[in-house]
Amino acid sequence: MKTSGLALKLTVLILTSVTLIFICIFSYNYFISRRIILRNLERNAHDLARATVNRIDMVLRAIEKVPENVASFLECSPQASTDIIDLVRLVVKNNPEIYGAAVAFEPNILGEGQPTFAPYFYKHQGELKLATITYDYSHWDWYQIPKEIDGPAWSEPYYDEGVGDVVMSTYSVPFYKTVDGERVFMGVVTADVSLNWLQKIVGGIKIAETGYGFILSKNGTFVTHPDPALVMNETVFSVAEARQDPGMRALGRAMIRGETGFTQFRSLVTDKACWMIHTPLATNGWSLVVLFPQAEMTADITRLTGTVLVLGVTGFFILLGVIVWIAGTITRPIRALSRATEHVAVGNLDIELPRITTHDEVGRLTASFETMKTSLRQYIQELTETTAAKERIESELNIAHDIQMGILPKTFPPFPERSEFDIYAAIRPAREVGGDLYDFFFMDDDHLCFAVGDVSGKGVPAALFMAVTRTLIKTKAVQGLSPDTVLTRVNEDLAVENPSMMFVTLFLGILDIRTGQLEYCNAGHNPPYLLGSGGQPEAVEPTGGLILGVEEDFRYLSKTIRLEKGDTLFLYTDGVTEAMNPADELFSEARLEKRLAALKGQPVERIVAGVLDAIDGFVLGAPQADDITMLVLEFHGES
Repeated sequence: MKTSGLALKLTVLILTSVTLIFICIFSYNYFISRRIILRNLERNAHDLARATVNRIDMVLRAIEKVPENVASFLECSPQASTDIIDLVRLVVKNNPEIYGAAVAFEPNILGEGQPTFAPYFYKHQGELKLATITYDYSHWDWYQIPKEIDGPAWSEPYYDEGVGDVVMSTYSVPFYKTVDGERVFMGVVTADVSLNWLQKIVGGIKIAETGYGFILSKNGTFVTHPDPALVMNETVFSVAEARQDPGMRALGRAMIRGETGFTQFRSLVTDKACWMIHTPLATNGWSLVVLFPQAEMTADITRLTGTVLVLGVTGFFILLGVIVWIAGTITRPIRALSRATEHVAVGNLDIELPRITTHDEVGRLTASFETMKTSLRQYIQELTETTAAKERIESELNIAHDIQMGILPKTFPPFPERSEFDIYAAIRPAREVGGDLYDFFFMDDDHLCFAVGDVSGKGVPAALFMAVTRTLIKTKAVQGLSPDTVLTRVNEDLAVENPSMMFVTLFLGILDIRTGQLEYCNAGHNPPYLLGSGGQPEAVEPTGGLILGVEEDFRYLSKTIRLEKGDTLFLYTDGVTEAMNPADELFSEARLEKRLAALKGQPVERIVAGVLDAIDGFVLGAPQADDITMLVLEFHGES
C-alpha cells in the first residue's frame, strides 16, 4: 500500500506539473506568436501602403507639373488664340498620362466679342479631339475653386459622360497677368486624368485570399473598390449610416483629415474581421486603404496551435500510462536523481549524482546525466566566453559606426543663412564602419572648402585612417592655404610612418561663393561631374595628383574653373560606379552620366536620392561591396 500510494502520488504530481507547464508554454507560445505576427503585419502594412502611395503620388506629381508649366508660360508670354489651341493640343499629345486638357479664360477677359474662350483637347480612340467649351463654366468646381483659393487644386472624382465616359479627376492651375501694375486673374489651365490606371494599381493589391485595397476621395467617396456598386455611388459615411456603424464613421473622419492609422475593420466584401491600414496621398489628400483578413493572416498559427494541442493531449495519456507502469520500480532512485538534477537545473554543475548500482534504464539515465553535466559545464563555459567576445566586438563596432557618422556633417541645409549655394551629401557604408569621407566648412566668410575621399580597405582601420585624414585636411585648410598646398602637407603627414601602406584618394575644392571661382586639387580620385548649361554632364579636368599617403615628397598642383549661376558639381566615390548587380555587372560611369543628365536641374537632395534609387534598382538586392558616398554642390552666386 505504501508503495502504491507513493507511486500514485508521484504519478499525480508529475502529470499535474507536466500539464501546467504545457498549458503555460502553449499559452505563451500562442499569444507571443500572435503578437509577433500582428507586429510584423503592421510593419509590412505600413511599408506596402507607403510604397503604393509613393507610386501613385509620383504619377500625380508628374501630371501636376504639366498645367503648372503651361500656366507659367501663359503668364510670361502673350499668345494668340491659335497658339493657345496648338499649345493645349501639344500638351495632350505629348503626355500619355493626361486624358484631356484645357485653357479656360475668365469670361469677357478677352473682350466683348468673345465672352468665353476655353479650347479643350481630349483623347478618343487613339485620336486627339477638340471640344471648345461654350457653356458658362465660371461656376464649375474645376474653375471656381482654384480661382477662389488662388492656387492649384484637384477636383473630386467624377464620371465624365459627355466626352470620355470614364471616371476622372481634374487638376486646375490659375494663371494671371500684370496689368497697370496689378495682378489680374486670367483663367485656369486644366489637366484631366482618367482614374483607370489608379484602379489597376490599387486592384493589384492582393492580400492572401480576400484582402484588397481601395481609394477614398477627400470627401470620403469610393474612387476604387472591388465592389463596383460602391465606386462613385457611395461614401464611407453613407455605408456607415446604412450599417449603423459609428466606428466606421469615426474612421472616415480620420481618413478625410489625412491621418494614418492601423486598426480593426470588417470587410465590405466578405464582412469578415480584418486589420486595416489607411494613409493619405500627399498630392490630392485622397486616402489609400488596405485590408488584411485576420483569419487568413493567422491561419498558420491556428493550425500549429491545433497540432500542438493534439500532440499535447496524446502525450499526456501516453505519459500517464508510462508513469503508472514504472513509478513503483523507479521511485527511490528517481527521487535521488531528481534531487541531484534540480541542482543541475539551477546551474550547480558540481553536484554529485547518485552512485550507479544497476545497469538498467535508471543506471543508464544516471550515467547520461553525468555525461550531460560534464558536457553542459564545458558548453556553458565556451558559450559564455564566445558570447562575451561577440557582444564586445559588436558593441565596439556599433560605437565606432556612431562615432564615424557623428564626425561627418549630417545637418542639411548646413548653412541656411547662406543663399549663394546649396550643398547636400550622403554616405552609405558597406560595413558597420567604412573608409569613405566627405566634409565641407567655411575657411572665411567667402570661401567654402569641401572634399570627398576614399580610403583603401574596409572596416575599423579604414575608418581610423579616414578620421585622421579628415582632421589633417581641416587643420591645414583653415590656415587659408591653397588646395595643392593643403594636399601636399596632408600627404607628408600620412606618408610618414605608414607601415600598413594605407592610402586615400581625395578631391579637394575651395569655392569663392561670391564669384564662383573654384580652385581644386585631385589626389587620384574619381573626377567630379559638372552639370552646367550643356546637355550632358562633363567630368572636371584632372590635376594629375598621386594618391595620399604613398610618396612623402610628392608635390600637388591645383587648377581653377569658374562656376556659373545654376551650375552643379557632383562628387562621388567609386562605390557608386562599381556597384554590382547579381550578374556581376558594374553600374559604370555611363549609367551614372545618364542618370545625372536626367536629374539635371533638380534640387541637390533629389540628385543624391535619384542616384541612390538608380543604384538600388540596378543592384537588385545584391550585397554592397564598397562604401557609397556622394556630395552635390549647386552654385547660385550672390543674391
